[in-house]
Amino acid sequence: MTTSMRVVELVRFGDADTSFAGRELPKPTPGPGQVLVRVLATSVNPLDLQTRRGDYREEVALPAVIGNDVSGVVVATGPGADDFRPGDEVWYLAPIFAGQGTYAEFHVVDQALVARKPAGLSHTEAAALALVGVTVWEALVERAGTRVGERVLVHGGAGGVGSVAVQVAAALGAEVVTTARAGDHEFVTGLGADLAIDFSAGDYVPQVRALGGVDVVLDTVGGDTLARSPEVLADRGRVVSIVDTPEPQNLLAAWGVNATYHFLFVSPGRAKLQALGRLVDQGRLRPVVGAVLPLADVARAHTLLEGGGSAGEGRRRPRGKIVIDVHSSVVEPVAG
Repeated sequence: MTTSMRVVELVRFGDADTSFAGRELPKPTPGPGQVLVRVLATSVNPLDLQTRRGDYREEVALPAVIGNDVSGVVVATGPGADDFRPGDEVWYLAPIFAGQGTYAEFHVVDQALVARKPAGLSHTEAAALALVGVTVWEALVERAGTRVGERVLVHGGAGGVGSVAVQVAAALGAEVVTTARAGDHEFVTGLGADLAIDFSAGDYVPQVRALGGVDVVLDTVGGDTLARSPEVLADRGRVVSIVDTPEPQNLLAAWGVNATYHFLFVSPGRAKLQALGRLVDQGRLRPVVGAVLPLADVARAHTLLEGGGSAGEGRRRPRGKIVIDVHSSVVEPVAG
């Protein structure tokens, strides 16, 4: 069995094409309560772009392996890690800004954060769902407390988080309204949206107010969404934002509708993954994979997510998630 692994490190903050370098590092060893996982797939998230640009430079010491999604196979367990055995297929959201990230062939994690991969998902699909799925579950269920029959507005329904949020909201029994480009309307209604609004064609607020407002707003896009949410909220409505908002916004209008605001920085957890897995098993949730690239092409994956693809790829980011196929074709004896 090999004692080293390939990783892609963030070596400087800045543009994608100058920030990453491949490297060989020692393969980690699981400690008490930990499992060592062969990473078959990971993915690229907006958090990765922000980290690469230097938005969290106080949290990240360079060089660093970043990334947080994992789908893979357990290859070894540490003392007391009795929940899993070598050969188990697992998926998880790795702790953010804590230890080595997931742009690597192997990753060590506390077993309490790990769940068995749903049998109906490929490793590529599971890696596309981990972070965004946990984010959506925490936003709509744990923070907003979305109930059957409520109306939910998902901003950016064709994106990585939005495409999952539309499905989860529908599975919760909510009426789902989402903003998306006109060319994505058939796509988002196919995911379960009851109404799609073209945000590029005009103001979304009058169309939402014509429905009688919404009970929950999920902000995945930023801008003036926080300030404008009271214009579409029903009384005692809830707003959950997953977007950094560096500029202050006037939220005085929120008092008029007794609004509650939640600002979400997601936390890992097995129970959330298991809840998502049940929706997958029921056929009510499916991750959207927009592109799959090899580990060596992490920089290109970042460029695609930023909407800077080549002429042949188009100039807008793919729908759904961009996944990194780490080494799913590599066959290595499982430790046992």
